[in-house]
Amino acid sequence: MTENDSSERPHVVIVGGGFAGLYCARSLRKAPVRITLIDRRNFHLFQPLLYQVATASLSPADIASPIRGILRRQENVQVWLGEVVDVDPEARTVHLADGASVRFDYLVLATGATHAYFGHEEWAEHAPGLKTVDDATAIRRRFLLAFEVAEREADPQVQERLLTFVIVGGGPTGVELAGAMAEIARRVMPTDFRSIDTTSSRILLLEGQDRVLPTYPPKLSLKAREQLEGLGVEVRTGTFVTDIGEDYVVAGEERIAASNVFWAAGVAASKLGSRLGVETDTAGRVPVHPDGSVEGLPNIFVVGDLAQMEDGEGRDVPGIAPAAIQMGKHAGRNLARDLRGQARDPFRYLDKGDLATIGRAAAVARLGRLKLSGFVAWILWIFVHILYLIGFRNRALVLLQWGWAYLTYHWGIRLITGDPPVRLQRARGAEGVGSDDAPAKEDG
Repeated sequence: MTENDSSERPHVVIVGGGFAGLYCARSLRKAPVRITLIDRRNFHLFQPLLYQVATASLSPADIASPIRGILRRQENVQVWLGEVVDVDPEARTVHLADGASVRFDYLVLATGATHAYFGHEEWAEHAPGLKTVDDATAIRRRFLLAFEVAEREADPQVQERLLTFVIVGGGPTGVELAGAMAEIARRVMPTDFRSIDTTSSRILLLEGQDRVLPTYPPKLSLKAREQLEGLGVEVRTGTFVTDIGEDYVVAGEERIAASNVFWAAGVAASKLGSRLGVETDTAGRVPVHPDGSVEGLPNIFVVGDLAQMEDGEGRDVPGIAPAAIQMGKHAGRNLARDLRGQARDPFRYLDKGDLATIGRAAAVARLGRLKLSGFVAWILWIFVHILYLIGFRNRALVLLQWGWAYLTYHWGIRLITGDPPVRLQRARGAEGVGSDDAPAKEDG
């Protein structure tokens, strides 16, 4: 294929290198198009395991793969590192933060979602969410540093506050985060410290609805709660958070002293969807036709968490990895059908079930009418997540580390990187960190 032949082919711009964008690009590997995939990160991230990075169980490199490496053999793809900040549907152009612009014949938006604080954006400073590698390493730093500061703290009340961890939101992310933190504090760390008892750590999971995992069958929600409580997690349902500060969270009428609050209560779609000139839903998602295109914009597809699409039975397609993969592939196939002059197919969501892990040999799973919990569900969870990881290296490393951790109760990624949050550096206010008789170290 010559350069001139390539330039005459329809130009497909894909924004986002997550599951939806990546699988859309892959589905077009044999299509007579030239593709530009743009992402503000140079790697594809396996978000379902991000909580394990946040709890020091895995390294970021274990669940991420360079996009260029993934697509290196697909000759019709060019990868750009950049952030798309605007879309001009009439001019068929996307604009990047650095001032560059790219024209397209077809556009696929797959920019996903971010945290939603329900109008309380000021809470973000005190209760970080979990959507990116930066989020995960920040949470890991806060989580591990709390134990380090508590080890040097003489005041029992301050120790208790430092070792109180509150997770807001009882969906899969919140449940998995709470379970992992409880397991590490109670089964991994006890022999690492001399002045504190890590098993006394208080881990609370707060959920506004009447059960955790509210989208799961009630039986599995109950099993998940029982397994969490078996790990020592305090589960509170029907509890709404009304305020979050530097060292506290208000749940209902109770003010809980806690130096670490983590947010897993809601998501909002990428703001890029609002640049298309169509009305979005309350979560910022773009309503799309069954073929994946936007109303009045047949050459623009929206996929993944950014799309509001029905599954054929009047229910919204869930914002999970298998759904994003299916939507990405579907958009690619319809785009290819366009080029062949064929009619587009409607999207049909294949529900592959739900999986959530709570801890060692503890999980819940729904596969159609089959509902599992405990060890069998945990093995299934491991198999599915290894299968969805991209690259043999990542699959092998994650499987090896999980096997080692299962046999030894030892997780080896407990690294505190970056500058510690100021709020923990001064756990005792103006008095500084540590006991009264611990001298401050002078600079130099």
